[in-house]
Amino acid sequence: MSIISSHVDPTSFELRRILPASRDRVFAAWIKKEQLEQWMCKDSPSHQAEYVELNVREGGRYVIEIKMPEGYLYRGSGIFQEVRAPEKLVFTWFWERVPAKENDPPLQQRESLVTVQLFERGSSTEIVLTHELLANETARRDSVRGWEGCLAVLKTVLESQP
Repeated sequence: MSIISSHVDPTSFELRRILPASRDRVFAAWIKKEQLEQWMCKDSPSHQAEYVELNVREGGRYVIEIKMPEGYLYRGSGIFQEVRAPEKLVFTWFWERVPAKENDPPLQQRESLVTVQLFERGSSTEIVLTHELLANETARRDSVRGWEGCLAVLKTVLESQP
């Protein structure tokens, strides 16, 4: 079950979910390329996600590319601000469309901030994902939908790999 908390701020939200795996396993799913590519940005079956850069350390950079069936791609990138295994990740998040659509404004004007906290709950792990500094209510709504989908796929992946 997820709980979405938006407060009054239309530019941030929090998601909570219980995942069926140890905190170490869930943390590994967030920092290992082969595991990330099984669930990150896989909220749609047509998405082909690949991490072309992944340096999980404070100050390290990541770049993920999602190839769309229509021939373009979305590129997500950012910098890890905090890496505290196995309990916390904080990273910036920036989306762009490549190639950009003519006459369309960019997807984002600035970086947003994602905080992932992991808490032991017996043999399971509670994840608390906070996404802040989103541009507007539309970006917030789209991000909630995207993260909900990603976390659902992560749960399925964890359940299928004991």
